[in-house]
Amino acid sequence: MGEQQRVKFPQEVIDEYAALGVDLPALFSAGHLGNRMGVQIVEASADRVVGTMPVEGNTQPYGLLHGGASAVLAETLGSVGSMLHGGSSKIAVGVDLNCTHHRGVRSGLVTGVATPVHRGRSTATYEVVISDEEGRRVCTARLTCLLRDLPGDSLPAADRG
Repeated sequence: MGEQQRVKFPQEVIDEYAALGVDLPALFSAGHLGNRMGVQIVEASADRVVGTMPVEGNTQPYGLLHGGASAVLAETLGSVGSMLHGGSSKIAVGVDLNCTHHRGVRSGLVTGVATPVHRGRSTATYEVVISDEEGRRVCTARLTCLLRDLPGDSLPAADRG
């Protein structure tokens, strides 16, 4: 669904991943489902993740933005924030997502902004506000991710999350 944009990451995050031999901006995407739905992540840091998604192609039978599409956008953005908070030695796995849908949208682009509610050693929780092109709130979501050590991590078990 359109060409991929390069995500804006903070330089220190790019440097952290580059030290591991990973070109984070070149590698990063919204994932297979997010890509199919047209999710574009335009800004990403542990403090704030911003992404957009078209309404067209993501509607339910009545022509309104599907609530599940809002959930995909919310989980994508919150997971990115959680991953960036956890750093290069952790993976973020969603364990709880709830969404409240405030209004219907029939066309255009929605924008989600994820900000942290809690950032700990073993979990991270993000609130995601999704708005329409007029800035009206469409959905409020909250995602909690478990931060798991990558396999082969050198931390002793007693020091983990």
